[in-house]
Amino acid sequence: MSTLKIGICGWGNVATGLYKIAKNNIESIKKQGNLDIEIVVIGARRDNPNCKPENVIIERDIFNVVNHDIDVMVELIGGVDVAKDLILKALKKKKHVVTANKAVIYNHGDEIFACAKENGVKVLFESSVCAGTPIIKLLTEELSANKISKISGMLNGTSNFILSNMEDGAEFQSTLELAQKEGYAEPDPSFDIEGMDAAHKIGILSSLALGTSLPPDDFYVQGITNIKKIDFKYADEMGYTIKHLAVAEQNSKEVVLRAHPVLIAKDSYLANLKSVRNGIEVETDLLGTLHLAGSGAGQESTASGIISDLVHLANSSEEHLKAASNEKVILSEFLNLTFQYYFYIEAEDIPGVMASITSVFADKSVGLETIVQKENLDENFVPIVIITDPFKEQDHSNLIENLEKLDSIKSVRTIRIEQD
Repeated sequence: MSTLKIGICGWGNVATGLYKIAKNNIESIKKQGNLDIEIVVIGARRDNPNCKPENVIIERDIFNVVNHDIDVMVELIGGVDVAKDLILKALKKKKHVVTANKAVIYNHGDEIFACAKENGVKVLFESSVCAGTPIIKLLTEELSANKISKISGMLNGTSNFILSNMEDGAEFQSTLELAQKEGYAEPDPSFDIEGMDAAHKIGILSSLALGTSLPPDDFYVQGITNIKKIDFKYADEMGYTIKHLAVAEQNSKEVVLRAHPVLIAKDSYLANLKSVRNGIEVETDLLGTLHLAGSGAGQESTASGIISDLVHLANSSEEHLKAASNEKVILSEFLNLTFQYYFYIEAEDIPGVMASITSVFADKSVGLETIVQKENLDENFVPIVIITDPFKEQDHSNLIENLEKLDSIKSVRTIRIEQD
């Protein structure tokens, strides 16, 4: 049986969860993981009233943790710059690192992996993407013989919780407040609802599977704040629901990277994953399409992923996790991509309004698959719902501008449609 001496940096929700599970599930970890975890030191700037560690050294300066006799430093402080400095210090002292910090891996992954390789140690980060759902090891180990052509999924549990509740008839703001009350969303939820959390995760997965850099070049990211409850009603009538989707896809010699809301067919695998669950599809050449789902957040699921990394670390003979290729991978220009679109337009209920709207699309040579005038709104306005034929993204903004120039148009809202 292997023994790992651990130093934990950070003493928040995840760190205390890790401590409790390591103590309470010690026999299970020994039996199933062939590992004895010894927590030697904790770097905590302040005490946590929810957990009082026993017989463990407490360091108020987290950078002193790596000076102790430990095998692994578990970084759980969050953030980017201080976390990067802490990780690099640990690696240079020949300490392995386990982290749940997606932001530091996304922004400095290539530098961190190179430092680990240079010093003959490992950096493991299973919990940085989808908490304990084992997508990292799936990509780097179990699918190592496969060519992966696409990874797509809902990678943010908060957004999926909000959209799932809106699908059931709730409003955005009340559902966001519920998510905060239940602990699924932070007091400042912008990182989740504006799409950046999902963008960080798909950037990491793209690096592992498709060789893009960390950080990657800028790519298209959009959140869910403009989605309305009524959009779910009209999407449902056409056989769709709405999800926030993150995608990394091999496209000829380039890689498509994007994260934004989409209309997705209701009978698809991802459409049926509700609440805070994350769902991922991985398209491979040898095994076809694989589906993976699990809790994407929370103390226990994140701690589970960290312990999984520790077990892997103790039982693996590899010197380090493979870094991305040094060969530069080019990202496809988002404006050159092609999508079908859902348009929701509020227009005056006057003669000729439909003709003026369709003429805007005709001027851009954009065909219309469906155009339907819905029930009247207040103040003599009507909603008009359009599903377009596929057209290039570069024409999207100009279409909206031209529609909004019409005197009869009150507002325009759009969502891309994800094709199989």
